[in-house]
Amino acid sequence: MAKMEVKTSLLDDMIGVGDMVLLEPLNEDSFINNLKKRFDHNEVYTYIGSVVISINPYRSLPIYTPEKVEEYRNRNFYELSPHIFALSDEAYRSLRDQDKDQCILITGESGAGKTEASKLVMSYVAAVCGKGAEVNQVKEQLLQSNPVLEAFGNAKTVRNDNSSRFGKYMDIEFDFKGDPLGGVISNYLLEKSRVVKQPRGERNFHIFYQILSGASEDFLCKLKLERDFSRYNYLGLDSAKVNGVDDAANFRTVRNAMQIVGFMDHETQSVFEVVAAVLKLGNIEFKPESRVNGLDESKIKDKNELKEICELTGIDQSVLERAFSFRTVEAKQEKVSTTLNVAQAYYARDALAKNLYSRLFSWLVTRINESIKAQTKVRKKVMGVLDIYGFEIFEDNSFEQFIINYCNEKLQQIFIELTLKEEQEEYIREGIEWTHIEYFNNAIICDLIENNQTGILAMLDEECLRPGTVTDDTFLEKLNQVCATHQHFESRMSKCSRFLNDTSLPHSCFRIQHYAGKVMYQVEGFVDKNNDLLYRDLSQAMWKASHSLIKALFPEGNPAKINLKRPPTAGSQFKASVATLMKNLQTKNPNYIRCIKPNDKKAAHVFNDALVCHQIRYLGLLENVRVRRAGYAFRQAYEPCLERYKMLCKQTWPHWKGPARAGVEVLFNELEIPEEEFSFGRSKIFIRNPRTLFKLEDLRKQRLEDLATLIEKIYRGWKCRTRFLLMKKSQIVIASWYRRYAQQKKYQKIKSSAIIVQSYIRGWKARKLLRELKHQKRCNEAATIIAAYWHGTQVRREYRKFFRANAGRKIYEFTLQRLMQKYFLEMKNKMPSLSPIDKNWPVRPYLFLDSTHKELKRIFHLWRCKKYRDQFTDQQKLIYEEKLEASELFKDKKALYPASVGQPFQGAYLEISKNPKYKKLKDAVDEKIIIAEVVNKINRANGKATSRIFLLTKNNVLLADQKSGNIKSEVPLGDVTKVSMSSQNDGFFAVHLKEGSGAAGKGDFLLSSDHLIEMATKLYRTTLSQTKQKLNIEISDEFLVQFRQDKVCVKFIQGSQKNGNIPTCKRKNNRLLEVAVP
Repeated sequence: MAKMEVKTSLLDDMIGVGDMVLLEPLNEDSFINNLKKRFDHNEVYTYIGSVVISINPYRSLPIYTPEKVEEYRNRNFYELSPHIFALSDEAYRSLRDQDKDQCILITGESGAGKTEASKLVMSYVAAVCGKGAEVNQVKEQLLQSNPVLEAFGNAKTVRNDNSSRFGKYMDIEFDFKGDPLGGVISNYLLEKSRVVKQPRGERNFHIFYQILSGASEDFLCKLKLERDFSRYNYLGLDSAKVNGVDDAANFRTVRNAMQIVGFMDHETQSVFEVVAAVLKLGNIEFKPESRVNGLDESKIKDKNELKEICELTGIDQSVLERAFSFRTVEAKQEKVSTTLNVAQAYYARDALAKNLYSRLFSWLVTRINESIKAQTKVRKKVMGVLDIYGFEIFEDNSFEQFIINYCNEKLQQIFIELTLKEEQEEYIREGIEWTHIEYFNNAIICDLIENNQTGILAMLDEECLRPGTVTDDTFLEKLNQVCATHQHFESRMSKCSRFLNDTSLPHSCFRIQHYAGKVMYQVEGFVDKNNDLLYRDLSQAMWKASHSLIKALFPEGNPAKINLKRPPTAGSQFKASVATLMKNLQTKNPNYIRCIKPNDKKAAHVFNDALVCHQIRYLGLLENVRVRRAGYAFRQAYEPCLERYKMLCKQTWPHWKGPARAGVEVLFNELEIPEEEFSFGRSKIFIRNPRTLFKLEDLRKQRLEDLATLIEKIYRGWKCRTRFLLMKKSQIVIASWYRRYAQQKKYQKIKSSAIIVQSYIRGWKARKLLRELKHQKRCNEAATIIAAYWHGTQVRREYRKFFRANAGRKIYEFTLQRLMQKYFLEMKNKMPSLSPIDKNWPVRPYLFLDSTHKELKRIFHLWRCKKYRDQFTDQQKLIYEEKLEASELFKDKKALYPASVGQPFQGAYLEISKNPKYKKLKDAVDEKIIIAEVVNKINRANGKATSRIFLLTKNNVLLADQKSGNIKSEVPLGDVTKVSMSSQNDGFFAVHLKEGSGAAGKGDFLLSSDHLIEMATKLYRTTLSQTKQKLNIEISDEFLVQFRQDKVCVKFIQGSQKNGNIPTCKRKNNRLLEVAVP
């Protein structure tokens, strides 16, 4: 039954509740239990209406395959199980078909899987949109921008090994067909303080570790870096290595991604030079010195690091050194220069490192935008993907957490507004009466932070800009004065009496009641981080750099463009960015992905209820469900609703002939569902309470079981009838065949009996006739014998007088003579062929001729061998002598030998005398050439082969260049001591030279030839002829070869070859060459 039912709704085979809107009862415990139940069954996605909840499984799941992409493609949102692909498809189809700009908001805390979710959205859109060379290039550039931004903007934290330390919003632009044209990326608040300091157990940005792990030695030398992490003060050592992360491979991925996105080689080099400069800035240390006027100043301890930084960036060393020691303050027409003490110098160094890296990151985003922006000016459709930090509540919360949580307050505000707006629009569209929904409006919290007059950010900017002594404590005092009466603000020093006894709140802190809960902020560092001050001397020093990228990063350092106005504070910049983002989001149709991490250990199969509960609260998910359920909990188009529940009513089952709405009305009236539990819209049925939906599902389930029973009953009856009819038909067939078989057996039995009787009668007659014939034959033989005896008696009587005493000997000799004549005459007709290899010989007829028979065989063989040799010319005799020599040397020793037996030894394979190409070589060789062959000379450095001409004369062995014909080496035969080769089926051999000889300067020769057996045989015979000494032929699968001063082992192994049956030589190390033989 399960196979027969087609899945048409997320309600089918549902684990827990797929849509939290249908959860009964709705409370925090049931919400968490439902998520846990689905998580335990690998269901990591759950809906709240059109919102997707994503739980990080911390492992790979087989739910993102190309098959899954096709499964969710062009399907209704609620048709299949909850999945991020369903939301991506809904957003893409709305953009393509309805011409609505979309935005996908991905939120959650660090480690919840926001970055992976954004990648999945982009990969799905890339998979389902159009194809083509240009489209594929745009898709590849959009996807490859992620590795670059992750390398420079992500870091390992205690909660996440790949935590995004910046907010990213990408607008992907499409044409009217839905094909991507390009994109625009916006980044928000890079955590640049991480450059100079990381919390315990965390790392700096990935790119620092990737360069040191993956760059080549030459590249590191150009960047003046060393591979050792401990050499750099800005890199924390306790978490330098991360399990499961290959920094070297990731570095190669980043370089490849930069190339695909469109970075030029010189741009990539400049980027890495800036990264190296930031790393080395952390190694600059200062020491205190006292001046004559009593003021303290600082000096750089070791100027070597400063020198290398200046060489990398092209800055005058004296200019940068002064910028670290002095600060110039300009006011109208006056300039005042003051010295920096050690603490101020370190502050200046860190400020420069942070600004240099953050500006580099902004430049990277701008450069990527230049590459991926749409090239055409046609009207575009836009899909935005927002991957931004989630709400953060740490033990120590500072300025960064404050503005991150401010951003989340704004996102929560727009989320509630747009959700309510979407609900209201659907009710109006369907003609359903809209009822006001009560919900918490966090606008009061946003006003507490961003109000231009009394907001916390405005107070912070006012403190930073006012003259006089400004500290974090004065900022807190101002907050206590202005915000004391605000119901969402708490402080130890607040004038509100209800907090005076709150000892849990330290003096240097304040607390804000966010929508997600209370957060206590440490005011320490608020003023400095908001100022984000970089001394003008350092800006001007950077502008003077000859490094084009660094100069472009500090335009305010240009003396011709000096601006005495203070730059905008970090808080005001972020506030403006958030306002722009909110304005952008309000123009698009929103889609939400709420990411949750199940545990802090980054472990699979672990679900921490308390941690998940905390995230549910600050993400406001229960509030979201309540807003969604305030009107009608479930709505569905009439057609799928009727299709799903039509079996519950006899009038609509199995087919309804009429409008779908009328069918649904008949169905609901038949089921007697109270009218207050549902409403009919123009195209959808609205169900108020989840219990009503679950009642329908229970009835449907029971009805499906009844239908299954009915189908099963009918099927069983049909199956039994079919089986009975088949058995009846089979019985008739079997009976007819059996009767036929029985008659055949009876006939065969009668037939065989008749044959037996006939055979007995015929046998009796035959035996009777045989007896008569035998009797007649014996009578005839007896008469013949009697006659013979009688005739013999008569002859003996007649000739007895003629016999002598030696008559027996003569008869014996006569008999022998006759036998010998008969033997030779028979031998004449039975003689074998004249081939020397034919071993056939007639069988000996008589024992007394044994010795004669063997001698005749020997004489005949010698005679036919002589006749065969007489046919040979002198040249043929020489060839057979060489073949015989080769047999003695290599038979049963070298696997290559059997293949050479049938090949004639030609010697001159190159025809040097006829080929004009080798005229120069012919003139250089005066002696007769015994063999001329092209061989491969093996290079000892890498095992690669070089073609050479091998020449053997009466006195020398020569190697010449194949192209030019120039003689490379000439070795007298007396200097050749040995030839080594393997026992296998290869053509490699080594010619060993006498130590100390003039030819042995470069060492032995390792060669490869297709005619190894011929070359070794001719070399052996020629050496023996000239030196009267036998040349040593060593056959071994492992031998040593002398290369200059080194001895290298040549080892032959059996192995499969990529290039067929050709042996390959490979250098394994300085002492081993390995030859793989097929």
